Amino acid sequence: MTNVYVHGIGMTKFGKLDSSLKELLLEASTEALNDAGRPKIDAVFVGNFMGGSISNQEILGALIANDLGLGYIPSTKVEGACASGGIAFRQGVIGVLSGEYDTVLIAGVEKMKHASTPDVTQAINSAMDTTSTEKHAGLTFPGFFGVLANRYFYETGASKEHLARVALKNRENGVRNPLAQFPKPTSLEEIMAARMITDPLGLFDCSPMTDGAAAIVISRKKSPIHVRSSAQVSGPTQMQDAVDLLSIPAIGESGRLAYEKAGVGPEDIDVVEIHDCFSMTEIIATEELGFFNRLEGWKAVEEGRTKVTGDKPVNTSGGLLSRGHPIGATGIAQLYQLVRQLRGNAANQVANTPRLALAQNLGGTGSYSTVHILERV
Repeated sequence: MTNVYVHGIGMTKFGKLDSSLKELLLEASTEALNDAGRPKIDAVFVGNFMGGSISNQEILGALIANDLGLGYIPSTKVEGACASGGIAFRQGVIGVLSGEYDTVLIAGVEKMKHASTPDVTQAINSAMDTTSTEKHAGLTFPGFFGVLANRYFYETGASKEHLARVALKNRENGVRNPLAQFPKPTSLEEIMAARMITDPLGLFDCSPMTDGAAAIVISRKKSPIHVRSSAQVSGPTQMQDAVDLLSIPAIGESGRLAYEKAGVGPEDIDVVEIHDCFSMTEIIATEELGFFNRLEGWKAVEEGRTKVTGDKPVNTSGGLLSRGHPIGATGIAQLYQLVRQLRGNAANQVANTPRLALAQNLGGTGSYSTVHILERV
């Protein structure tokens, strides 16, 4: 349990945007500060992965503090690959818990669409162990999760159609989210027939390149949204280090710690935002977090249990697959959606306003995982 509460949220539209990295940060942060009632901010944390490598822009925390007139306060950029946003949020929580700060602004941002696919791919691949034999053999992130998917098919009764159903669910949710990257509906047939990226993952099974930013204001002062727990874990950085290829232990362990700190279990969670960098990742994560039995997440997809109308709604925002994946912003965007769900005014609002919500943000192939549990009080 913590004494940390959410006071404001903000988010840009995701997709191909003309705004600069700084402009995206300022837009989301200004919205969050206004939503919070313009409180005095004691510190800033920014999640970002490749601002320096493909946008030639660092000092992101100082840019926010200066351009928003927040004064001479500490600011920090946090990098943890695709978990950069979730880790930045956790650093803000720790800062409030320590007593050092009363109120903190956390933001996440990435600008990717202006760069070429090879340049973005090279930047993303820095989230792998670049000195490993796996890297030199040409392993990519789609390749890693494609291997997991094929092994999962071998071990279970799942098929490519179950991955397509995950992608379809998230696209349907994204179509109804005005901030999501993909507003165009699709069909199971189109997803199944889409261009192959790496067997068995097709185009719709892979998260896109995205521009966007999201921000959140937290404080020790009470509000209707309580940060009930926060957890972070590191895990294996190479496939050859995996004890079980169908387990991402950082997800499971960060979930276990978050449940333990919050005094709840997976059965208590009402709505979930999961790091679906690939459709296969969502299925494995639902199992790691205890929502479904191991090697049975595909059955839950088949039964519609992860839909907005299901008993465990997952990625009501559209997830990374359809809301979009501006890497540094993703962890904060998950929290944005969950705060909206707990307030009762989210895109794809679930029936009976939820009380407990969980966000899980992954970095690398399982190198980092954060889990945060929010509570409506």
